[in-house]
Amino acid sequence: MQLSLMVTCLGDVLRPAAGQATVQLLRKLGHEIDFPTEQTCCGQPFYNSGYADLARQQAKHTIDVFAGERTVITPSGSCAAMVKVEYPHLLADEPEWHARAVELAGRTFELADFLVNRLGVVDVGARYEGKIAYHYACHLRGLGLAGEVERLIRHVQGAVLVPLRHEEQCCGFGGSFSIRYPQVSTAMVNDKVQCILQTEADALVSTDAGCLMNIGGRLRRQGKPLEVLHVAELLMRQ
Repeated sequence: MQLSLMVTCLGDVLRPAAGQATVQLLRKLGHEIDFPTEQTCCGQPFYNSGYADLARQQAKHTIDVFAGERTVITPSGSCAAMVKVEYPHLLADEPEWHARAVELAGRTFELADFLVNRLGVVDVGARYEGKIAYHYACHLRGLGLAGEVERLIRHVQGAVLVPLRHEEQCCGFGGSFSIRYPQVSTAMVNDKVQCILQTEADALVSTDAGCLMNIGGRLRRQGKPLEVLHVAELLMRQ
């Protein structure tokens, strides 16, 4: 298939390894993938902060950048949810843009969703010797996704998926939420980290750079050596 990568802001700036692993993985599976260089933020920070007009501007820019027929893959449930769920809502009063938003939404996929539900792929030949805890990022629920990442992890040779207490609980990042409500955010990530450490896992895996940044940062501040991986990075382990 011909694919385009929506790398996301945090992926581009703070976790490029997730984007690189996504490209490597999809090429390994035989797909062609390009990177539209004009892409910027999907507009979710504006939208979540109440700046609907600015979010609409970003949505229109993104729709223009990814115009065409290529399937769009993003290693981020939050950005996928913004495109698939919120763009049609944001542009509902502009018929032409609304139609384009619906069209883009229909060919945009979060990575695990694309692998498991579109391609039917659960085993990509990855290897990881150790115990893995999985953090279920909030926006996967908004996409109606549940279980896809666990299926991928269970097919990684040598990996043992361990139960995580409150795995569905938000890590406290929430984009601008962590900036506007730092004390609440810190309490939430502290609780998440405590649950992770109780698993005695060797690695924590999730699907969104924001979650990985927040949880990984807290683990580092506590001096914990646990590895933090995007699922794409895990799937490229040999």
